[in-house]
Amino acid sequence: MMDVGRHPRIQLFTHSEVETVTGFVGNFHVTVRKKARYVDETACNACNECVAVCPVAVPDAYQQGFSSRKAIYMPFPQAVPSSYLIDMDACLGNNPIACGKCADVCEKHCIDYDAKDEIVPLEVGAVIVATGVEVYDPTEYDEYGYTRYENVITSMEFERLICAGGPTAGHFVRPSDEQRPLRVGFIQCVGSRSLSPKGNPYCSNICCMNTVKDTLLLADHYPDVESTVYYMDIRAFGKGFEDLYRRSKEAGVRYLRGLPGHVREDPASRNLVVTVEDTNTGHRLEEEQDLIVLACGVIPRQNGGNVKHLLNLSQTADGFFMESHPKLKPVDAPSRGVFFAGCAEFPKDVKDSVTQAGAAASRAGILLSTGKVTIEAITPVIDTEFCTQCGICAKVCPYGAIRPPDARTGRYPEVIEAACSGCGTCAAECPMDVIAMRHFSDAQILGQIDALLEDHPEEKVLAFACNWCSYPGADLAGTNRSQYPAHARLVRTMCSGRVDEDFILHALMRGAAMVLVSGCHFADCHYINAVTWTQKRIEKLWNRLDRLGIRPERVQMEWISAAQGTKFASVMAELDRLRRTVTPEEIEAAKTILAAEFEKKAERLRKQRARMKSQREKEEVDVA
Repeated sequence: MMDVGRHPRIQLFTHSEVETVTGFVGNFHVTVRKKARYVDETACNACNECVAVCPVAVPDAYQQGFSSRKAIYMPFPQAVPSSYLIDMDACLGNNPIACGKCADVCEKHCIDYDAKDEIVPLEVGAVIVATGVEVYDPTEYDEYGYTRYENVITSMEFERLICAGGPTAGHFVRPSDEQRPLRVGFIQCVGSRSLSPKGNPYCSNICCMNTVKDTLLLADHYPDVESTVYYMDIRAFGKGFEDLYRRSKEAGVRYLRGLPGHVREDPASRNLVVTVEDTNTGHRLEEEQDLIVLACGVIPRQNGGNVKHLLNLSQTADGFFMESHPKLKPVDAPSRGVFFAGCAEFPKDVKDSVTQAGAAASRAGILLSTGKVTIEAITPVIDTEFCTQCGICAKVCPYGAIRPPDARTGRYPEVIEAACSGCGTCAAECPMDVIAMRHFSDAQILGQIDALLEDHPEEKVLAFACNWCSYPGADLAGTNRSQYPAHARLVRTMCSGRVDEDFILHALMRGAAMVLVSGCHFADCHYINAVTWTQKRIEKLWNRLDRLGIRPERVQMEWISAAQGTKFASVMAELDRLRRTVTPEEIEAAKTILAAEFEKKAERLRKQRARMKSQREKEEVDVA
């Protein structure tokens, strides 16, 4: 951190937060709120005189609440900049001044109670998201007695107690009586790998080896301490991790396979009695420990939702940010020019975080040094001649890649091609059909539909499959030799968001018995939230079909991932069963109804466009 602060080409903002991010790759406009420190960081020499006279004491979050700090404080040792700041929520010296002692003793006059936040605009070419994680709060695990029993602590609190820079100067004691514990129990997977409402279903990655490291620390510094680890299973999968695990066992650490069901306190001794089943022997045990350490998992940053909206990011079901592709682009966000580092993407240890940080910096460096962005030729083109400036295209774009129109100034929607990923949602939602997708145009997709339904359409199931999930899922079903009916015919689109309801109605008009729209799961959408617009569109279409007298069940919607080849096969089998229930009379009636509907739409568009053209010609004459 100190090297970063001294680097001439790095601008470091501490005690700050990003408020807005606009623009696109290579042209991001970032607004940073630099919060008031109330202490001039350039003049302060950290003499500590202000701290000595401050009468306020509050719990020190850095020391996990085991010690206190003053209202004027330094966040942690070796903080950058090396100057104090004032916690105005705790300070007595502001509006009105009831104290002011720190200002009185400051010889350099660094303290300004009237300091204001500063807004700093930045122009950047790339953004790296490294928001980190938060530690799971184990309070809801009431059976372990955290917060009820002083001698039940978390692994983070253990780190502060045993650290030389901690509140006890490295003297390991238990909180209740400040005596050195001789028996320490570690409980694993607190808040992780839990299918109950408490905790999270994923593995937090770091907990097992953190506990192994803590047991080795105890064995090295306090050989007489008996350590017991209660675990589900130990995941020591990194380089050298298995060796550390073996060394821990050789140092005398006892590993008992089984998670405790209950912890209670002996009121007299303040010791803790652990009730646990040894799953290797099947025996129920009650063991007494002087101190219990909960190996808590990690959770996504609670302010991750703000970052998500700032940068148009997508999240997985567990709340971490989702990368563009897990193998081909592991540090790239779906939004071009945004990269991930550290635990923003998923829990990882320091080594993996450093590795990913280097990869993210390299990706950003490549982007900035190139000077140009190469994009696929699948972006939309807007025909402004008949655009009504309704703004729907800008509203539905997951990337904010379409500048909204302004009827007052006559500005039409404009596509920022560098920010567009070609999902096609804008084209599907455009009510005037004035947006054309390169290489996935309406004419090309309708041509595919006509070709696939040319012979015996009543025997076909036409499926629209997205490029990233459903289409690879269908491919996996084939490579796995999964058996499913041969009546399926696939139309590939970049995203299910590209599937216009006219495509589905055209397929039904051509005689298709069943139509399937398939795409990514909501948490896995490669175009952020485009799949949500697919669902809204299909639900609206079902209502329309019902009003027209066409069975809505003939149009199905399924979310199929690239790894779900078996699901694709089962979905196709079910659709084939439904296909056999569709009668020739239904198909013919739907053809007649939909042909009339298409004629009505064509006539409506023709009249509306003629009216717009006439209005435009009239305006040109008036100007002349």
